[in-house]
Amino acid sequence: MERLKIDSLYFHNIGPVNITLCRSESIGITGPSGSGKTLFLRAIADIDDHSGSLFLDGKEYRDFPAHVWRREVGLLPSESSWWFDYVGEHFYNPDKSQLEMLDFDHTILKWKVSRLSSGERQRLALLRLLSNHPKVLLLDEPTANLDTKNTLKVEKILIKYISETGSSMIFAGHDIEQLQRISDRHFIIKEGIISG
Repeated sequence: MERLKIDSLYFHNIGPVNITLCRSESIGITGPSGSGKTLFLRAIADIDDHSGSLFLDGKEYRDFPAHVWRREVGLLPSESSWWFDYVGEHFYNPDKSQLEMLDFDHTILKWKVSRLSSGERQRLALLRLLSNHPKVLLLDEPTANLDTKNTLKVEKILIKYISETGSSMIFAGHDIEQLQRISDRHFIIKEGIISG
């Protein structure tokens, strides 16, 4: 069953891109630094200018209020933003089991954000995204600052989330072996063209 349809998408002199993701399907995007992986994700999230159409469960993005589209089609940037002093202030209803899967206990919610390492911020930003229950995950190198142990834990939680919710995922990264582990299909973006 179709989840996300990308139809004749053009952005930053790249395109057209035509990709359809089914429920519970994951695709990996790789390419040289500066090739447009981040721009691709930002276009799908309707943050950057683009032309063409995007559909979620058959409904075009123009029919969604912008904040609703960005909740349903959730982008995790490579550098996460934090608005409040304490971790817990960024979560409406944190999932304790997900915290545990990433080696946190509930006391982390009382920590000051300034105390977090870059890897802790990255893992918590992922949990913050998942707490919004997006139907599509747009992940921009979500394990770049993590060691092997934590990378595998993030992969496990992503696979579990997609399996349980029927959500789809676009995972941008450089590690081909990782993309093969967690993605059903793989695409390369190079010189303005995305090819499978």
